[in-house]
Amino acid sequence: MFRQKTISLLLNAALCFALALPVFSQSQQAPVTIEVNLATVKEPMKPIWAFFGYDEPNYTYMKDGKKLLTEISQFSKGPVYVRVHSLLVTGDGEAALKWGSTNAYTEDAQGNPVYDWTIVDKIFDTFLERGMKPIAQIGFMPQALSSQPEPYRHNWKPGDNYNDIYLGWAYPPKDYNKWSELVFQWVKHSVAKYGQKEVESWYWELWNEPNISYWKGTTDEYIKLYDYTADAVKRALPTAKMGGPEVTGPSWDKSEIFMKKFLDHVTKGKNYVTGKTGSPIDFITYHAKGAPKLLDGHIQMNMGTQLRDLDKGFEIVASYPTLKKLPIIIGESDPEGCAACSEDMSPQNAYRNGTMYSSYTAASFARKYDLALARGVNLLGAVSWSFEFEDQAWFRGFRDLATNGIDKPVLNVFRMFGMMEGNRVEVKQNLAYDFKKVRDESVRGEADINGLASKSSNSAGVMVWNYHDDNVPVADAPVKVSVKGLPSQKVMMHHYRIDKENSNSYEVWKKMGSPEAPSAEQIRQLEKAGQLELLTSPEWITPKNGAATIEMQLPRQAVSFLHFKW
Repeated sequence: MFRQKTISLLLNAALCFALALPVFSQSQQAPVTIEVNLATVKEPMKPIWAFFGYDEPNYTYMKDGKKLLTEISQFSKGPVYVRVHSLLVTGDGEAALKWGSTNAYTEDAQGNPVYDWTIVDKIFDTFLERGMKPIAQIGFMPQALSSQPEPYRHNWKPGDNYNDIYLGWAYPPKDYNKWSELVFQWVKHSVAKYGQKEVESWYWELWNEPNISYWKGTTDEYIKLYDYTADAVKRALPTAKMGGPEVTGPSWDKSEIFMKKFLDHVTKGKNYVTGKTGSPIDFITYHAKGAPKLLDGHIQMNMGTQLRDLDKGFEIVASYPTLKKLPIIIGESDPEGCAACSEDMSPQNAYRNGTMYSSYTAASFARKYDLALARGVNLLGAVSWSFEFEDQAWFRGFRDLATNGIDKPVLNVFRMFGMMEGNRVEVKQNLAYDFKKVRDESVRGEADINGLASKSSNSAGVMVWNYHDDNVPVADAPVKVSVKGLPSQKVMMHHYRIDKENSNSYEVWKKMGSPEAPSAEQIRQLEKAGQLELLTSPEWITPKNGAATIEMQLPRQAVSFLHFKW
């Protein structure tokens, strides 16, 4: 009798425990198998991730800015491109949130131009010293040229109305010829200082998000400004690369109308400067953002929103036969819109400190490749609008790659990308999601456990993630990565991991008690924790008939990277 009661109690306890488990953790108990075929090439593995940008150009040459730029430059074999705002804004060069200035253009008492390239050069020198290249954003309007020069500088801070930032710097010029001469002198100066070959490798673009309040003129006035700008760039350096229009959110009808009107003009419109048909354009730019929110006490991302913007832009470009093969740069490509809006004012932005930002980045970049390939367009790069915010509180949930010189988990995804060379190869799409389903539905049902893979002559890389829009705790997922096409010899395998225990300075900082002013020893520990870490020791494996299977437990929002070398 006692034995029967004991068995009954144990069975009831087991049943209660099973019922208490999250439903979607149970559904993942069967291993997810990711099949990689290194012999099936899809396309060249272009480093579309090696593009970064930020609002505050004067952070570039500050202490933590220079440190982060050095790190970013070191994990890419090729050049990293950097895009910053406010390169022509009037001011003293003081850095502030959503603000920057160079004082490149002023006028004397008689209204004659005065050019000063000191700060612009300091910014570009910092890039070039590290082997990086600028996406030279031509904007915003110098105060002396603005058609509405007062008020000019904003003093925005988190919590203020975001629309307060759009002041005199956002207006059209009062003299298009003086603007054109400014652009001509800038490009001419750059060629004289850095050499023609170097400047030919840059990308010159006009303005930022002119379909919203960053541009206080009309669509036609932006197009007119583009014609004057492109003409000036090409007069100074005929082989320079010029592009636009950097609209945001092409799936928004007003943005789509703006983008199409611009592309109609550059292909068949009457040029405001030359009177001829069309305008010079060497690449096309626009922005795509997601939309996180708080839901029932947790953060819910919306990757689908970002991917729909990306895809709509690709669709628009592909509809112009003469433009379809031009390079496309997604000038800002992020989980949401405001890098300088910390979690203190926008609690949904707390995702930026931990592994949700890194898993989102891995999963979304993989889909950018697929979307571009499906539309037959030439995706050159996608700018992560995320850098660092100098002298701010630690881990405040800004959209940044590092805090006070300490790398955050998301930066380690880019270190993983930096090891992917050669060609992008096949990853079987019989998993829960392909790029179309993520675009159309985001990731709201099963987890997106998937991979991205590459192969070069003597290496292969497989990135694997366990992503979900809802940031809630669930059991780890058993995953099998089946890799075919390895050489029939011993292969060295490194297994890197980003999760709560690895490559994660944020979790280490929290375990320290979230110090507001970490000690020198704590900073040393945090710097170490911010680096990309191995999950296991490197090991030699022997593929059987060119195949190997690697098994792992992959936590939710974690990213693994398997690097094979032979």
